[in-house]
Parts: sequence; C-alpha cells; structure tokens
Amino acid sequence: MEKVPRPVIRRLAVYLRCLSNLEEKGIKVVSSKQLASMLQIKDSQVRKDLSYFGNLGQRGLGYDVKKLSEKIREVLGLYKMWSVIILGAGNIGKALANHKRLEQNNFKIVAVFDSDERKINKQIAPGLKVRNVSELQQFVKEHGVDIAVLAVPASVANDLACELEKAGVKGIVCFAPTTLTCRIPVEYVDITVFFKTLAHSIVNSSYNI
Repeated sequence: MEKVPRPVIRRLAVYLRCLSNLEEKGIKVVSSKQLASMLQIKDSQVRKDLSYFGNLGQRGLGYDVKKLSEKIREVLGLYKMWSVIILGAGNIGKALANHKRLEQNNFKIVAVFDSDERKINKQIAPGLKVRNVSELQQFVKEHGVDIAVLAVPASVANDLACELEKAGVKGIVCFAPTTLTCRIPVEYVDITVFFKTLAHSIVNSSYNI
C-alpha cells in the first residue's frame, strides 16, 4: 500500500466520527459530497483520501456507511481495545480519566500515575485510583500497556517517556510543551496551536472585513 500522508490519517478519524453519526440515524449510504459537507472540505479531497485504501465506493451510488466505517476502523487499528495509562493526575489527567468517549472508541484507561503523595490512592474516576509513579514500570510490564498519556510538566516528560519506552509502551500522547527523544510514536497536543491557527483564520476570514 502507498504510504498514507499524516493529514489523511487525521481526517480518517473525523470521517469515522461522521459515519458513526450517520449509522446512528439509520443512514446506509453516503456520497463523497455529503461527507465533504460534514467536514467542510472538497468532495474531491474525500475521494482522494479514501482511494488510498482501495475502491471503497461505487460511482453514482456513494459509500456503504457500515462497510466504510469498518474499513476505516481497520486502517486506524481500532479492531482491538487499546490499554492506556495516564501520567499526571492534574486537571488534564482527571478530565481524560473521566472521558467516556475514549472507551467507546476502543481506548480504555487502565491506570493513572502521579508522584504527588497527596493524590496517591485517591479516586480520580470510577474504578480508578491514582497510583504511585514508582509502580510505573512494573505495571506496564505486567499489564502490557499500549499507550501512555503524558500530562506532566515539561521538565520530567522526557525522562518519563524514556522509562515508558523501556517498559514496553508502544506510543505516547504528549500534553507537555516539549519534544521527546524516545523512538516510539508520539502525538503532541498543544492547545495553544489550535488557538493560534484559529486566530490566523479569523484575521484572514472574509467575515473579518
């Protein structure tokens, strides 16, 4: 298969959300134009994105919602439940631990860790108590953790990332404002980037005339 550009993979996740909404409404077929409208992009972009994964639609008919949804889930690796741990029991960590849609999308939070003695052993979400970060490596090895979320200060993020890689974690979602040196895949989440991008869009919008 041809290497799929990263922006396409990001859009697949949004396509899947749209398809899930259509399935809930009982809609069985969707056109590229309809999908494009939901994402506010060109229908030619939708067709180009989906063409990376074979002939998924029929000319003049569109895409079978259920089959396309299943294909995208397969491509995104959502055929299994991914085990996730959170490092940092602050506001971000607590919000993620209580985010119900994560498990609905096959990402199960199995543990939360922190180094603050005041937080350890306190319940952060239903069925989840904060663990001491000293237990991290043993927990990862025993439970085969797939993904770790770093919601910690930048000063400790890289050391923790290296520890997670050594323990066998397969990927990291990093909320810390720093660049990690580990070799496993990392997704960086910086909310300020979205604000800056939005500010640019507003400044350059025709509505701003």
